[in-house]
Amino acid sequence: MKISKKIQDALNGQINKELYSAYVYMSMAANFEQESLTGFSHWMRVQAKEELGHAMKIYQFILDRDGIIELEQISKPNGKWNSPAHIIETAYKHEQSVTQSIHNIIKIAEAEHDKATDVFLHWFVDEQVEEEANASELLDRVKLAKTGEGLLILDKQLSERKD
Repeated sequence: MKISKKIQDALNGQINKELYSAYVYMSMAANFEQESLTGFSHWMRVQAKEELGHAMKIYQFILDRDGIIELEQISKPNGKWNSPAHIIETAYKHEQSVTQSIHNIIKIAEAEHDKATDVFLHWFVDEQVEEEANASELLDRVKLAKTGEGLLILDKQLSERKD
């Protein structure tokens, strides 16, 4: 069954949000790199790759449903933060907004009686639970580490994140 225009538009919007997410994480990675927190930078670069993967998953789904890809301009992310904790808090809030966006598309799919999109998006619901949990845990750890030695230990641990 061909995807409806309403679902197609919502999913194209989500591709944009996922690509923007990658930009956000790349900006955060650059900030950490400039502060010589290369482990944090690595963690954020891995996160950016994940977001690109999410965008491509949606991209392929639209194509598989005989839809049309409509790529929009990607907004410039904020590149200024006060501290590592501020960056991680921003990432956590960003993931919460992505979760809400996924939930909104599910509501559209339910209203359109589009079971295929509804089922497809459940992978993203599960993924967002993980994304929010990871960001929340990292925020807690950064707050505990604060600065100095604790932050450097955490930085070393984050450098070990696997792609």
